[in-house]
Amino acid sequence: MPDLLLELRSEEIPARMQRKAAGDLRKMLTDGLVEAGLTYEAAREYWTPRRLALDIRGLTARSKDIREEIKGPSTTAPEQAVQGFLRKAGLSSIAEAHVHSDPKKGDFYVAHISKPGRAAEEIIAELVPGIIKSFPWPKSMRWGPASARPGSLRWVRPLQSIVCTFGPETEEPVVVDFEIDGVRSGNITFGHRFHAPGPITVRRFDDYVAKLEAAKVVLDADRRKEIILADARNIAFANGLDLVEDEVLLEEVSGLVEWPVVLMGEFEQDFLTIPAEVIRLTIRANQKCFVTRPHGVVEDLSNRFILVANIEAKDGGMEIAYGNGKVVRARLSDALYFWKTDQGDLPDLDQLQESAAKFELDLKKPLDQRMARLDHLNVTFHAKLGTQGERVERIKKLAEELAPFVGADAALVTRAAVLAKADLQTEVVGEFPELQGAMGRKYALLQGEHPSVAAAAEDHYKPQGPSDRVPTDPVSVAVGLADKLDTLTGFWAIDEKPTGSKDPFALRRAALGVVRILVENRIRLGLTSIFAKAFANFPGGAGQTSDLLAFFHDRLKVYLRDQGARYDLIDAVITPQSDDLLQIVRRVEALGSLLDTEGGKNLLAGTKRAANILAAEEKKKTLVAEAVEPALFRENAEKKLFAAVNQAEKEAGQAIQNEDFSAAMLSLSVLREPVDSFFEGVLVNDEDQAVRANRLALLARIRAATDQVADFSKIVG
Repeated sequence: MPDLLLELRSEEIPARMQRKAAGDLRKMLTDGLVEAGLTYEAAREYWTPRRLALDIRGLTARSKDIREEIKGPSTTAPEQAVQGFLRKAGLSSIAEAHVHSDPKKGDFYVAHISKPGRAAEEIIAELVPGIIKSFPWPKSMRWGPASARPGSLRWVRPLQSIVCTFGPETEEPVVVDFEIDGVRSGNITFGHRFHAPGPITVRRFDDYVAKLEAAKVVLDADRRKEIILADARNIAFANGLDLVEDEVLLEEVSGLVEWPVVLMGEFEQDFLTIPAEVIRLTIRANQKCFVTRPHGVVEDLSNRFILVANIEAKDGGMEIAYGNGKVVRARLSDALYFWKTDQGDLPDLDQLQESAAKFELDLKKPLDQRMARLDHLNVTFHAKLGTQGERVERIKKLAEELAPFVGADAALVTRAAVLAKADLQTEVVGEFPELQGAMGRKYALLQGEHPSVAAAAEDHYKPQGPSDRVPTDPVSVAVGLADKLDTLTGFWAIDEKPTGSKDPFALRRAALGVVRILVENRIRLGLTSIFAKAFANFPGGAGQTSDLLAFFHDRLKVYLRDQGARYDLIDAVITPQSDDLLQIVRRVEALGSLLDTEGGKNLLAGTKRAANILAAEEKKKTLVAEAVEPALFRENAEKKLFAAVNQAEKEAGQAIQNEDFSAAMLSLSVLREPVDSFFEGVLVNDEDQAVRANRLALLARIRAATDQVADFSKIVG
């Protein structure tokens, strides 16, 4: 079977676009080939900073001949229907159609369509130019004299050459010939622009890869990543250091080089007084370099960094490393200035007195000054939700309400809530917004805050994703819950809720954060009353409580399903009024444990049978007695079931009051045997109306007893 090699070579492709672009190219071409009637065995995409490439193996040489019949209207149909049939079938006149007869429907037109297969080269030559012209680059450009023409080619950077060869391994492949805006396909490509700028003639994928490698181009991005990571680890180890690994940076750097050469640079030891996070981000953001730390050390960094060049320099890379070091030193000088400035006094302290008094701030402390300035400047949080200062006031009040529920010291919670957003006014966070929280913690410790207050400055943002850790310190928990609940109630109050896949304010993440904090810290909290307090800050928000609670139920279901819980068990225990998330989780756990036993499965079957019979009779308006009357019992099985229901109902109710849901579930297990015996020996629909109504009332008691712990009708099985 023939193979197809396609390469589109251009000037630099931004690293962030490469992987997706290569995937788009593979999908667009393979979809087009299949739609045209070809099949293939395998397809893989490749990319470098200057090229996208496809290797498609086992492509059929020709599409199959197509013969089909298209059924048309009756021969007596109006002209409009006939003309529609002709257009659909691609016929020029009705004389080209055939007439078929049906004993029931009479005569009708049929088009016999015959399409001969096409050579794969012809299909490819037609497909690829169309794909290139319609390629979904996030940003693209026109270039050269042709750019003045309407409809001229747009590409991410000027397209320089196209390789397109096709053929079986046993034969010389052919060039699939086509042209697009003056660039004609061929079998010529070019290697590294400095090390091997001359033309390279290629045949098929295997020799294409080998010749590129000889021309200092590693085609496979994953292999470039492996080379960079291995060499970076080795050069660090050789210098008594450990590489601080960074998968995101590794992906980006592998998209910046075709021939990775790993080097080591350095900066002055004095810069190590800057926090490690700031050093790492400065070097990462500005120079795309990796940092290192002394071997075996977890927190501190060394003054050596790892850079990846795209050339093998004659001096072994000394000049490249020196040049990068100069830039790194300049950037770190800025970072050191930011770090020191943040620990000094602000120049406008005399204007911050009112804000300081409002939040009981100490203007002798740098972080207090920044919080006062955040309030004084009226920095907007959201146009409809006020300023950051107003938001801090709301978070403070709500955190104080939450403190007793989470076991937090009230004074520490107040202080932590006031300082939690202060680092938004620091120079370091202004330069590196991703360090908000982390810098707040550092600055809080520097000015002598309680460790719990400092921790809350960072941890109140957590968790920021499903894999992020959950805060456990009670002060962080109180402030974190208040922060997220203020966000959710605020955006609910102004009707800015998530819709479909759109969630611009990350409200799903905030709600899931609340869920994880409460559940993983085993915190009991009635959300309805907390919502009421939070909504009180927003006019017109109070009516949104039920809707917001339903949103939390959805997030809890997502969380529990990710933990392996059955969706039907979650639905069985949640009611629209359930506002204690931990209690829901405990009910699901207890119900799952019960149903994992044979007795639990049998109980489920029996109670569902009782509920189904009762529901069917209620639908038919059959009389159901208001209460069970023991005097109407005729069978011993009725008496036993009645006694068991009374016992189960009482014990389950008491266990639920004690919030012992495992005991509540266990108490229901006494119903298993009497329910089975009842259905084996008792006919519910007795001819005597009073007896029937009494037996249905007994089934209603079973339903009521089990409904205390779960709606068994929603459980599958």
